[in-house]
Amino acid sequence: MPGGQHEFTVTASSVQYDGAIVALRVDDVVMPGGRTARREVVEHPGAVAVVALDAQRRIALVTQYRHPVRRRLWELPAGLLDAAGEEPVAAAARELAEEVDLAADRWEVLVDLAVSPGFTDEALRVFLARGLSALPAADRVDEEADLRWSWVALDEAVAMALRGEIVNATAVAGILAAARVIERGDSVRPVDTPWTDRPVAFDRRKAARGEQG
Repeated sequence: MPGGQHEFTVTASSVQYDGAIVALRVDDVVMPGGRTARREVVEHPGAVAVVALDAQRRIALVTQYRHPVRRRLWELPAGLLDAAGEEPVAAAARELAEEVDLAADRWEVLVDLAVSPGFTDEALRVFLARGLSALPAADRVDEEADLRWSWVALDEAVAMALRGEIVNATAVAGILAAARVIERGDSVRPVDTPWTDRPVAFDRRKAARGEQG
């Protein structure tokens, strides 16, 4: 069979771990030539992030402790799609308010990311938010109680990414995409644009257990 035409059929599947924000599923998958291979898949509910751009071409960036890498990272305001029935743009607006005390009156889809498709279905939609206004300071708990945020010029954020000072993949992608849009006038997409790779497996499993987001 020519390349690119094989159907990767799943012949068996089992959940090895089912946690609060991820699950580990093991699938048996038919490879080209008929061999069956085992593939580990980390299921994830998906997430959103926001490039909040003000009239001075500054963006809101946060520094937040991330335990797996044991240090604080520069990031975009972001969060999980963990509220049942919440649309991605509504989740993005919620995270913008909770993390950097901002609201926006103009929202667009900036870029969609498959975070690490070699082992996880985690996908993330990055929004571009403009027409910003300040909100009262939100209460923050756990890691977010240590969160700090600041305005950074978009050009400087690009330079920080290229210097290796911003390494969070979502932030790098969002910053570079925003710079392209602003500098070249490239088009962005409306917030109701279909999201092909939005994860569904984790939420379906949670719903089957009778849990709500």
